Amino acid sequence: MAGKIVKVSGPLVVAEGMSDANIYDVVKVSDSKLIGEIIEMRDDKASIQVYEETAGIGPGEPVETTGEPLSVELGPGLIENMFDGIQRPLEKFRAVAGDFLTKGVEVPSLDREKKWTFHAEAKVGDRVEEGDILGYVQETEVVKHLIMVPYRMEGVVESIEEGDFTVVDDIAVIKNDKGESKPVQMLQKWPVRRSRRIKEKIAPKVPLITGQRVIDTFFPVTKGGTACVPGPFGSGKTVVQHQLAKWADAQIVVYVGCGERGNEMTDVLNEFPELIDPHTGQTLMKRTVLIANTSNMPVAAREASIYTGITIAEYFRDMGYSVAVMADSTSRWAEALREMSGRLEEMPGDEGYPAYLSSRAAEFYERAGKVICKGSDSREGALTIIGAVSPPGGDISEPVSQATLRIVKVFWGLNANLAYRRHFPAISWLDSYSLYQSDVDEWMGENVSPKFPENRAEAMALLQEESALQEIVRLVGKDTLSEKDQLKLEVAKSIREDYLQQNAFQDVDTFTSLEKQDKMLDLVLKFYSESLRALENKVYLNELIDLPVRESIARAKYTEEANISRLDEISEQITSDINALINRGGGLDD
Repeated sequence: MAGKIVKVSGPLVVAEGMSDANIYDVVKVSDSKLIGEIIEMRDDKASIQVYEETAGIGPGEPVETTGEPLSVELGPGLIENMFDGIQRPLEKFRAVAGDFLTKGVEVPSLDREKKWTFHAEAKVGDRVEEGDILGYVQETEVVKHLIMVPYRMEGVVESIEEGDFTVVDDIAVIKNDKGESKPVQMLQKWPVRRSRRIKEKIAPKVPLITGQRVIDTFFPVTKGGTACVPGPFGSGKTVVQHQLAKWADAQIVVYVGCGERGNEMTDVLNEFPELIDPHTGQTLMKRTVLIANTSNMPVAAREASIYTGITIAEYFRDMGYSVAVMADSTSRWAEALREMSGRLEEMPGDEGYPAYLSSRAAEFYERAGKVICKGSDSREGALTIIGAVSPPGGDISEPVSQATLRIVKVFWGLNANLAYRRHFPAISWLDSYSLYQSDVDEWMGENVSPKFPENRAEAMALLQEESALQEIVRLVGKDTLSEKDQLKLEVAKSIREDYLQQNAFQDVDTFTSLEKQDKMLDLVLKFYSESLRALENKVYLNELIDLPVRESIARAKYTEEANISRLDEISEQITSDINALINRGGGLDD
């Protein structure tokens, strides 16, 4: 029995006669069959958030429940695709309905006609359980899409076929312990608001290598970790997200454009197919899924978009992949929550946000993690979440930033003053932190260089000391400092400008391997230690500052990875140049 509309308030529709429906059911609203979701039930009245434009509908029109929660379709065809917030494929939608999101148009999320070549790995007679691998489809050149036994299904493989199939064709039959034969397709569905089942969570200790020096060296995030990038307008949040999506060593990237400007998603669409992934040699789109719910799309679908993205990411994690989710920006998602909460006439919390903002944010970020996946082969997968936050005026004391900071373990604080000085990435080394630092230091010491953790700690100490010395300089001038303190300022400046500053649009500097990062930082600190030795041997500071080798240190960032041995030559040159100054007697001639 269908209910009927009694009230329309923007994306919120109230319908009566809905006693057969459940909360979070997907419903079809009005004669136009608009997609909506029940978010509140009072007696037989359902409050529905509609994911499409509601202009033109009114009281009296029918509402029907599908009896199912909002779910995403999972299977071959996700990679290289671009979906909206409720997983409508935008390219296919455009072919059917034109350039705009026309109301009531139904397009399946995954192509029902395209055939995929299925290679069977399980055999007839094998006993399988939820999460076990039945076979695979080579979805792109770099993604082997594993077909897993669906949720709550186990038994013996009665039949399995190889060949070309659509996502809705039967590829296998599993006979359960009750003797019932259940067909299996490549297509699965999963409710977006429920996290996918895992066997066990394990501690994330391996860093996600991003190629961004300020992140990898000073504020690393692990595979399976959580990070946030808060910052004011113009400080480079989106460029940081793009850089991570391009260069992080995740095997799958899910990029969620949540309420951002359309031109930013256009940049992603234009850039990713042209950029070559250094890990695979293929374009970045070959391992990327895009979720686009831009600021001009229906606001209610924005709230669903991050759940759509995280569910797709969990699906690939369950295959044993390392997956990274870029959510840009969670502030726009929180604004959608605030709008729906206001229309439901709920009691507002801080700055009008609903009282459950913190718990919703926690639910989202806690779906990250390194896990042992379901299935008998004990494969490991990792899901890393990196969320951008756009606090008004850059004030991180506002509710969304604070709710996020209570949950995530890495904070990359973008600083407007650094951005105005054209220092990018504008991540403040004094405000940011990573709670994974000790685990990553151990990993770096074993896999990169035993000196790497020590160098990192020394460089950070120099940057902090520089901040304190700058206070003195502003009060009484630089000349009042000792030569050792003046040297600290010079070396800290070198760390900032020659190491931390990185050009995302320069072909060589855009990505730096860990080996190169180690050698670059070692150059700066070697100059510092050798210069201290020279000062003790009565060499003048200005002679050290004027050494030509400092130009070589500054230009080390532009050394190509293939010529990395050049950095060893610069290291030797530092020692020989400073030895020459000491042997000459430095400033002792007078």
